Amino acid sequence: MIAREVLAVRERLGFDHLELTCLPAAFHYRPDRIAPALDAAIEKARGEGYRRIFVGYADCGSGGAVDRVCEKHGVERIAGPHCFAFYQGLDAFEAIGEDDMLAFYMTDFLCRQFDAFFLKPLGLDRHPELIADFFGNYEKLVYLAQTNDPELEKVARNAAGLLSLSYERRFTGYGDLTAALAKAASTAPAA
Repeated sequence: MIAREVLAVRERLGFDHLELTCLPAAFHYRPDRIAPALDAAIEKARGEGYRRIFVGYADCGSGGAVDRVCEKHGVERIAGPHCFAFYQGLDAFEAIGEDDMLAFYMTDFLCRQFDAFFLKPLGLDRHPELIADFFGNYEKLVYLAQTNDPELEKVARNAAGLLSLSYERRFTGYGDLTAALAKAASTAPAA
């Protein structure tokens, strides 16, 4: 879910040496699948000779399983419970936490994938009457924008309307992702 953003940060920081391996974004529907797949990906990378690995997953609903895999392999991950926190910055996320208790967050990725990630899998395209069941406890949609893309903002605004939620846009850029990747690169062992 953050591949495009990692690649943008890589380019911005000139980290041509950074290689990216992705797990399916759909694992966020079943967080219990993240840790086993992460474990296998780290094992594979180690087998291919990679010495320095940085995990771009936050906890993502794994209940600490991502941390246990990272600990097992002696690798670090980006800090935070999920990308919504590290995009805003962990301090900002914690400061606004109470006000956002009933917020449905969207990111650039989720705007690009709104139909494929929400409408179709939840059946909302065929059964819009389910919207209230899935989103009825939310009060607002908060679009955490990594870029200034009018088309993505249009998707977020339309989603808020479809879901009957108030709309708020926060430009976060890449939040803590940039600093986390820069730190990971600066602490990498010499080749």
